[in-house]
Amino acid sequence: MKVTFTAKEYRQLLELVHLGMWAVTGYQGEDTAVARRYFAFDQKLLGLATEMGCADFVEDRDDGTLQPSAKLSEDDRVRDIQNEFQNDVFWHELVARLADRDLASEHTKRGMDTPGVEPPPTSDEQLKKIEERYWKEFEKNDLAHVVVLRGGHG
Repeated sequence: MKVTFTAKEYRQLLELVHLGMWAVTGYQGEDTAVARRYFAFDQKLLGLATEMGCADFVEDRDDGTLQPSAKLSEDDRVRDIQNEFQNDVFWHELVARLADRDLASEHTKRGMDTPGVEPPPTSDEQLKKIEERYWKEFEKNDLAHVVVLRGGHG
C-alpha cells in the first residue's frame, strides 16, 4: 500500500502520533508493554519527517531514537488539546468516583438502618442520578464548594 501526504497532512499526522504517544506514555512512561507496542511505528513515522519537509518537527535523542521537537510538542494547538483532555479526564473521573462512593455509602447506610436486610443491587439509574447532581454542582460552582476532610478535622 502506498499513501501520499502533503507536508500539511504529514504534520497533522505527526501531531496525532505525538498526541497518541503522549496518551500512551503520559503517566506510566515509555517502558510499558503498551508503549513498546507503538514505539516502532512512532519511530517509522518520525523517521519520514525530513523526506516530507517536516524535519524541524523531529529531533534525535542521545540514544539514536527520534522524538518530537519542541516546535511540535510545545505547539499551542497541541498543548490546548492536551490541556482540554486532562481537564475532561479530571472532571469525569471526579464525578464518577464521587458517585461510586456515594452510592456505596447509601447502600452501607441502608444496610445499617435495616440490619439483616440486603441492600438492593447497584443500579445504573441511581448512579446516573448521583452523577447528574455532581455535574450540575461542578458546572455551576467549579470546586468552590468542595471540602476535603483530613483525618475528620476539615
